[in-house]
Amino acid sequence: MVFRGRELVYEFISKTSGKGEPFRYNEPMISMQPTDDREAWDEYVLENDGHPLQLWGWGQTKAEHGWHADRLFAYDMDKNIIGGAQVLIRKLPWPFKALVYVPRGPVVTAGQTSDFLIALTNYAKSQYRGVVVSIEPDWVELPKLPGGWHLSANTILIPETLILDLTKSEDDLLAPMAKKTRQYIRKSSGEDTMTIRQVKSKEGIAKCLQIYQETAKRAGFALHDDQYYYDVFANLSDNSPVFAAYVDNEPIAFVWLAISAKTAFELYGGMNDTGQELRANYALKWHAIRKTREWGIERYDMNGLVSDGVSNFKRGFADHEDKLIGTYDRPLSPLYTVWTKVLPLGKKIVRTIKRK
Repeated sequence: MVFRGRELVYEFISKTSGKGEPFRYNEPMISMQPTDDREAWDEYVLENDGHPLQLWGWGQTKAEHGWHADRLFAYDMDKNIIGGAQVLIRKLPWPFKALVYVPRGPVVTAGQTSDFLIALTNYAKSQYRGVVVSIEPDWVELPKLPGGWHLSANTILIPETLILDLTKSEDDLLAPMAKKTRQYIRKSSGEDTMTIRQVKSKEGIAKCLQIYQETAKRAGFALHDDQYYYDVFANLSDNSPVFAAYVDNEPIAFVWLAISAKTAFELYGGMNDTGQELRANYALKWHAIRKTREWGIERYDMNGLVSDGVSNFKRGFADHEDKLIGTYDRPLSPLYTVWTKVLPLGKKIVRTIKRK
């Protein structure tokens, strides 16, 4: 399916060039085409510094739990790929039809963002007939956007976060940390009874999920069913490492990541009473930071900062905070205004139900 790179294209067929051929004045054409080639898709995301939530396995997991996933390549007139977006589509009650969502994407060649988003909008209007396209890019600076796109207050992923620069030395990463954070890292790392290693089996994940359930109950947040997390582990595979701290060969804390070529992104984490007593989360997070740095990853994203104890713990690992550009919406329906009012209420209802 082919869409113009701009909203209007003017064609003057009646005029001819000096060689007698039709003369056309138009702007670039972008072809949006879905792909079912997982290898080609992941290769593109990894080679173009895409976020791990744009990897095939993340979309596959979402598709197994209530969403539909499409992977769209954008081609210019010379058949060169100029961008890609893993698009998640969620069916909504009538009359809204569907939400079209791009988590931490798209992945676009510099200078092509505007044309890409116009083509994405047109494709979504034609194929999904939803109420809105929402993107939450992994961008710290806002590029030029085409008309119709605007900042939204309805976010799925929190734009305020803390991103460590893993190209720095370990000493340079430690230096800006809070004094107590460095102290707790040294103390917990020196515990003779505690070891840290990567979790590589479903049985190991099951034990981490027991800890996660304890953590969720203590902190009062909702979880997916266990199968969701098993699917994340299986579908992302090597791109979803889990590290756990152990005492007597039993996990007491864990941190779960998604990784791409450039970015490590924290997904989940928790600890039990023994983990709290030993402050295992300090040694564990530092281990994950060091290990991903060792793997050549350049950014460690702690995935969201809010006003709670977990975020205060994260803040101890740096003397700065980061802010991504946030959520941008492109309305696809006249019902968009109604949707923006209904969505916050719907989120509140869902959270209440999950806690019961």
